[in-house]
Amino acid sequence: MSFVLAGRVRSLFSRFTPTFQKHAFLKTVPSPKGDITTPETFLKAIGRGSETKMTFDTWDALWKTDGQALKKAGLAVRDRRYILWAMERYRQQGNPVDYAHEPRPKKKIRGHGPAVQFGKRIRSRRRK
Repeated sequence: MSFVLAGRVRSLFSRFTPTFQKHAFLKTVPSPKGDITTPETFLKAIGRGSETKMTFDTWDALWKTDGQALKKAGLAVRDRRYILWAMERYRQQGNPVDYAHEPRPKKKIRGHGPAVQFGKRIRSRRRK
């Protein structure tokens, strides 16, 4: 019984594997809108210094790229995720001015809970 079930699962998985692999290539390339006509202007519009981290020759090259290509280019995970997120929002008819945001600032005080309050270390009173 388990061999039959395993065979069915394997055949089902192998049937859908090419679909998952080609999903990135099936996404549509949006047409340039308004001020955004080149990859450089798009990367500048989403901010975070994206235009200095990555360069693309054509509009199609920008929209055909995926996470693996960005990883090979040496981008950090946060930058890759932000660029891919902004590309998908633009693809869904969004204006980068509406959704582009700056990164979260670093924490000034490290630590959680009662050990640090208002920037001062709280020490418990020790019983003697």
